[in-house]
Amino acid sequence: MNYCKNTALSISDFLLQIKAIKLNVAKPFTWASGLKSPIYCDNRITLSFPKIRNYIRQQFEEIINEKFGSVDVIAGVATGAIAHGVLVAQQLGLPFVYIRSSEKKHGLTNKIEGVVESGQSVIVIEDLISTGKSSLNAVTALRDKGCNVKGMLAIFSYNLKIAEENFKKAKCSLFTLSDYETLIHKAAESNYIKEADLKSLAKWRENPEKWGK
Repeated sequence: MNYCKNTALSISDFLLQIKAIKLNVAKPFTWASGLKSPIYCDNRITLSFPKIRNYIRQQFEEIINEKFGSVDVIAGVATGAIAHGVLVAQQLGLPFVYIRSSEKKHGLTNKIEGVVESGQSVIVIEDLISTGKSSLNAVTALRDKGCNVKGMLAIFSYNLKIAEENFKKAKCSLFTLSDYETLIHKAAESNYIKEADLKSLAKWRENPEKWGK
């Protein structure tokens, strides 16, 4: 769910300004889940713009303070959310850890990097939510460690039905700064996307599993 409509519009505007939104209907992007998509949101680019990364950090901080209260640890999902997670943890004066997509194949074979103890409360920071599967793997890793995961915050969500179902099943609350609908509305308004692209994006949103097949 979106935290604030004004924030969603601002984030969408920022993402379009810095060209973090990539469109390619002819050669769609393939997500880790295997889904094909004509649109890709590259939130890593926001780190190169101090004003934008600070705005994102401030919004995350507000959500944590208003919705979750006291927290022991901030966790970032590798690799896209590590930097944003560190910014939040630094501002709040909290420990930080990050969660790999899978255990290391060498060394200590850690999945969680950093110090987190059983019983500690954790907020997870993510850069974007697609199906939610990889994001929720991080939640599972923390819960297996005995942590109390209070919720997850993300910069952007495609608002796919499967993600909503996955988070509900995992009993994990999710707050996002912006989403697909807000972004597409802003992109069309600013002529960032063409009419033909808009139609294709609408069709993809209706049935992402079958789009392009």
